[in-house]
Amino acid sequence: MTTSARGDVVAAVLHAAAADSGTALLVVELGTLGELAVRWSNTGATQLLGLAGSDLQGMPLHDHMSAPDGETLVTMFRRERPTTTVVTLRTAVGESVACRVRSTPAPGGRLWALRIDPAQSELEVALRASADAHEQRFKVLAERSPVPTLMSEQGMRLGHVNDALCALLGVTADKLVGTGWMSYVHHEDLDLIAATVVAVLDGEERELQARFLDNRREVRHTDMRFTPLRTPGVGDGFVATLEDITERRAFEDQLNHQATHDSLTGLPRRSRLWDHVNATMATPDAGLACMFLDLDNFKVVNDSLGHTAGDALLVEVAERLTSAVRPGDLVARFGGDEFVVACATSSLDGALDVADRILRVLCEPVMLNGVEIRPRGSIGVVMRGPDHHSADDLIRDCDIAMYQAKSRGKGRIMVLDESARSAAHDTLTLVADLRQAIEERQITLHYQPIVAYGGSRPQLVAAEALARWQHPRRGYVPADTFVRLAEEHGLVRELGELVLETACRALTAWRVQLGALAPARVNVNLSALQMSDNLLVHTVQQTLRRCGLRPEQLCVEITESALMKDPDTASTILRQMREHGVQVAIDDFGTGYSSLAYLRRLPVSYLKVDRSFVAELEDGHTAVAQAVISLAHNLGIGVVAEGVETSVQQAMLTDMECSVMQGFAISPPLPEPSFVEWCRSSFPAGRGALL
Repeated sequence: MTTSARGDVVAAVLHAAAADSGTALLVVELGTLGELAVRWSNTGATQLLGLAGSDLQGMPLHDHMSAPDGETLVTMFRRERPTTTVVTLRTAVGESVACRVRSTPAPGGRLWALRIDPAQSELEVALRASADAHEQRFKVLAERSPVPTLMSEQGMRLGHVNDALCALLGVTADKLVGTGWMSYVHHEDLDLIAATVVAVLDGEERELQARFLDNRREVRHTDMRFTPLRTPGVGDGFVATLEDITERRAFEDQLNHQATHDSLTGLPRRSRLWDHVNATMATPDAGLACMFLDLDNFKVVNDSLGHTAGDALLVEVAERLTSAVRPGDLVARFGGDEFVVACATSSLDGALDVADRILRVLCEPVMLNGVEIRPRGSIGVVMRGPDHHSADDLIRDCDIAMYQAKSRGKGRIMVLDESARSAAHDTLTLVADLRQAIEERQITLHYQPIVAYGGSRPQLVAAEALARWQHPRRGYVPADTFVRLAEEHGLVRELGELVLETACRALTAWRVQLGALAPARVNVNLSALQMSDNLLVHTVQQTLRRCGLRPEQLCVEITESALMKDPDTASTILRQMREHGVQVAIDDFGTGYSSLAYLRRLPVSYLKVDRSFVAELEDGHTAVAQAVISLAHNLGIGVVAEGVETSVQQAMLTDMECSVMQGFAISPPLPEPSFVEWCRSSFPAGRGALL
């Protein structure tokens, strides 16, 4: 259609509207000060008001029209959509006429077209007034609600937004109505919102989380709730409310960061490391190397300069590690003074370059409390291999490689030795089995008699309890092996309590079964680690009380070397034992480095001559054994010879005035039933020196 033809059509429509006396039409303009003025009227309007068109031109609208309940007429004029309101019209002769006015905004300016229809009946007026009141209440509720709200009467185009939404985004309503609001949706959430609106237009209610960008282009996180809305004569739309959850999300992110990052260094914790490594390993061909770093001699810093200095060193190390790795590598604090670095590389040379750079930056000096410290560390390096199926597998091997580095001199880098990994795995399996064996009381005791010679017949004075473990698959496990494992893996207290309880209950049973033939006491060996356990004395007292034994019926044995690891603490614990009445023996005496002056102050009941010195007697090497025996006599304490295997050794020891002995020449260690039988069959006969 040509421009001229379109103009003819518009002219025809305007002429029909102007000439139609059955329809009252006004065109009004909203001034800058909010006043409403008539700019045009048709025949129907002049007849209804009783005024000429020239009289109406420029007249204030409120001279002839008032809103219900004293409201202002301005509320009728909304730029975003038409409104319908019941008003009171005052004619030129002063008559009041109830009318229904539909206000339609013109597309290009500040003009509105008003269609005025007189109410047909009192009922219609009442119904219209009620409807208008409902609309007004909804409008006030929506406008003043603190909940950001938007409404579409048709599709994605908004017909209304409230003040709270405008405040949330920091923009005016005219920038949001229509499709303008979509420019404030985060571009990554546009498709999600569009798909949600499609479902809502089909009659579904939906909820989702979406991001908006405010006038500063800052992200606002929201929970959106959509409800379908159908407007007769217009189409399908929706009402959506928004809840601003930006601060809540920030708080949740902060909590999540605190849960996954170390509070001291800011580095990721183990859980984050595990997630990172597992995510990388989910890609079959992704290159991955892990490094386990442990600071050397960190305990010295804590003990000498204090934990504050130790914390400062850890923070400095974390910063140096972060600066030494490549973009994309992850540095995590594993615990204490241990760190793990995960490198995205398939090259061992590349991983070693990173490890070497870490060691070099690590050893640069740092001042702590006025003292210059040069940190050192041991690093274990492992490349991801076919045997690594999870983060557990890979980091476990890193840990093994790190301990290899420490065992070979510290301050160095070590790539995992496969044989060492196999040995470490075997050790861990054995430790797990030992823990189960202790819990299920599968650790048994053998008893070796300690016999005194010198009277008319030998006398059984004690029995030494010796722990034994018969593994269900491995067979016999040497005591030295499983005791060492217990000490290294935190099981020594449980093992010690099991041995003590079992030995004391055995002595209680022997007193019933053997009567006078039962040994006077039972000897129980203590680990060096038990000598630093402040609960040891209490445990011994409780065990003796439960078993009905007197303190002097128990003798605890500790090796000379274990005694000298922490002589002050050991002396305190042994003195408490002696004050309670428990006897104390120093085992393997002569193999350690104890001071004789120190030994004199210890509350010792017996010295035990080490088996190695007894074995030398028949070769003519008697000096050490004689010295130990003489020392015991001079100190006024008892002496026991261990490892007596021949009658010649027994005779020589007797000549050296050592009359209390134990060893295979007398009896090997025996399980409890055999020990009871040995006591019954050997001592009543009283035959010879060797029983």
